[in-house]
Parts: sequence; structure tokens; C-alpha cells
Amino acid sequence: MSPFTSRRDFVKAGSSLTAGTLLAAPHVARAAKNDKVIKVGLVGIGGRGSGAAAQAMGADDNVALTAIGDLFEDRIKLRSRILKARGRDKFQVTPETTFTGFDAYKKVIDSGVDVVILTSPPFFRPEHLAYAVEKGVHCFFEKPVAVDGPGVRKVIELAKKAKEKNLNFMSGFCWRHHIPKQQVFGRILDGAIGDVHAIYSTYNGGEVWKKARENGWGDLEAQARNWNAHLWLSGDSIVEQAVHCIDMMQWAMGEELPTHAEGSGGRQVYDDMDKYGNIYDHFAIAYQWENGTRGYHFSRQQNGTAGSYEVELYGEKGFCSAKNRHAIVSGDDAWRYRGKTNDMYQSEHDTLFASIRKGGEAFNDGERAAHSTMVAILGRMVAYTGQKITYDQALNSEEDLTPPHLDWDHELPTQKIPVPGVTRFV
Repeated sequence: MSPFTSRRDFVKAGSSLTAGTLLAAPHVARAAKNDKVIKVGLVGIGGRGSGAAAQAMGADDNVALTAIGDLFEDRIKLRSRILKARGRDKFQVTPETTFTGFDAYKKVIDSGVDVVILTSPPFFRPEHLAYAVEKGVHCFFEKPVAVDGPGVRKVIELAKKAKEKNLNFMSGFCWRHHIPKQQVFGRILDGAIGDVHAIYSTYNGGEVWKKARENGWGDLEAQARNWNAHLWLSGDSIVEQAVHCIDMMQWAMGEELPTHAEGSGGRQVYDDMDKYGNIYDHFAIAYQWENGTRGYHFSRQQNGTAGSYEVELYGEKGFCSAKNRHAIVSGDDAWRYRGKTNDMYQSEHDTLFASIRKGGEAFNDGERAAHSTMVAILGRMVAYTGQKITYDQALNSEEDLTPPHLDWDHELPTQKIPVPGVTRFV
């Protein structure tokens, strides 16, 4: 018997429950006859933040976006016009509830919101979540949950506190809310391909957006506006972007954590520190679980290269394409999902607001999201150092990526580019 059998049964039951909730949630939430307006605040009004706010306004008949916070006023002005057009009467942000600066998140949360959407760069996530939980506010927070071990450990504790307070605490691991994937991973957890022996995951694509430094920007502003290029703000691309694939690997493994990882990575095309900061442009990581299962993850951000975004599973009874074809390709239980699909981004908010309306046990996937984030950070660590590192070592790492200061007017040099064999595990 597989050592994961009992865990698999448990996770499968939870997956089925989630699928049912998702199918019902839009109808439950939008049909709710409740006079109480659910007030929503947004912290971090970038592209994902704007999308999440629009989806929140569409998730319930009686919801209003009432406060916005961001580091930069110009971004609020630009994105607010779009949100106002989409939200119409549900957009109720005023100049008095528009906040800028590093303490904007506190002002948004203190403005009287019931729910806060946290979509600032990942470095800020633990601090923002801590304040929201302290104030008793429901949270939707984008992935990843942190950029280092201390941050992940903090979010794990916050997830527990949120559960104690019965606060909804939902991460932005959106594929967990995609009906075709719920169906295919449900079958995997039910043993459709037997025990999983190997997983192949990819997140191979081109460069994501980068902003050139403008005259008048200090070091901190230049890095904050180009946050995905800087390790301390983003956690690097394997953590900020490819973590979606790593989360699906965890899903297939019934949330069992790998024992250790080895791997490599580097910079082949990111040759300009001002533009590309200090992150890598490719990773190749091998994870291993207690039962011997191996997970092979490859990701890159290189223009002109072949794209691939897939999670393939190889088991004792067959092969599965879980990300794209949603199919058990071989084996006795060959199958392909042919049912309806859904907008996973909208579905996660439908589920969140239905849970808030219903009351009772709150939705909380914080610990799961934190561990998926940590598995991605483990991959970054082994690539940076060139060493074999266990999951427990990574989780308990003392590496803290917090910069020496957050002062607009003082020099803040870009951190060094990691070099395998030279960069040490901390």
C-alpha cells in the first residue's frame, strides 16, 4: 500500500467538496438577499490587483470596492479609471479612501473594509496579512505568500490565527478553482494512474514586463516599479511565476512535502543589472518525496524559445496530462475531461464571497499555499547554491531578504547575483 493512501483519500474528499462549492458558488453568492454591503479594499493596484478587484465586484450582488492603496499615486489614477468603468456603482472609492505609501495597507484595512485584496509584490505579503488578521478582516492574497523562509513561517502561523478567528483566508492559486483540473486531479488522487512515480512540470516562456529606470527615480523606486526583476521583492521567477506548476505538483502528491531537492539555474540572457536585476532566467530542479517519487521542474524566461506550460504525471498504471489536455492518456482508466470549463479567477472570488455570506466555517487554504510557496523557494535555494537541501532545512532557513532600508532618498544597491558553489545556504 502506498504511504500516501490515507492522505490521498482525505485530499480527494476535499477536492470533491471544493468542486461542488465552485459549481454552486456563483448562484449562491449572486442570489444572496442580504442588505449588508460587503466592503472591499484593494492593496496593490497592478494588473492582477485590478483584475482581482473587478472579480470581487462581480462575485456578489451587494459588494462595493471602497478603498485603494498603492505605493504610487500614478498607478492608482491609471487603474482606477478602468475599475470605475467596470464596477460602475460598485466602485465607491473616494479621494478620502485612496492611500499611497508603505503604510497604505494599514489605511485601507482601517477604513472599514470587510475584505482586503492583497496584491502588492510578494515581499510585503506576510506583513500585510498580519495586519489584516489582527484587525479581523477577510483576506484574498495573491501567490506566492512570501519570498523567504521567515516569511513563509509567518504566513503559516497567520493561517492558523485566521482559522481561530474564522476569517476567510484565500490564496491566489487559481488553478485549484479550475473545474477541469479539479476533475483530473481528483481522478489522480483516486488512483486512476496508480501511485505517481514521476512528475514533469514546465513553465517555459519569454521575458515578462520590465520597466526601464526613469530620471528622478531613486534606487528604491526603480526597484519597486520593476519589482519582478529583484529577488527581495519577487522571490525570483520560480517563486513568483512558476510556483503555479509547483503547486500542481503538490496537488498531485496529496500535499505531501518533498524530502529534498537538487538543481541548477542561471542567467543566459539576463545580462543587464539595471533592467533584469539579480534574478535567474532559467531553472532545472529535481524534487524527491519520501516514497521515491521524483518531480522534475523546468522553467525559463527567454524570448524566442519554445513555450511550455504543462504538468505531466507518470504512474504505475498510466500517464496523465493534467495541465493542458486534462486527460488520463494511457492505462485501464483512459479518460479525458469534456465537460464545461469556468473562469477560474472569477470562481475563486465567487467561492470567497459565498463563504462570507454563508458564515459558518471560513475558507482557508493558507497553510497549503505557504507550503507550495516554500517548495518553490527550496527550488530557488538549490539552484542558487548548487547544494542538496532538505525541505525542513529550507523552511527553517534564516535567510531574510529584507533590504537594509526602505527609504526613498538613500542608495539601495541591487543585491548580488547568486553564484552556485559560492552562494551559501543560510
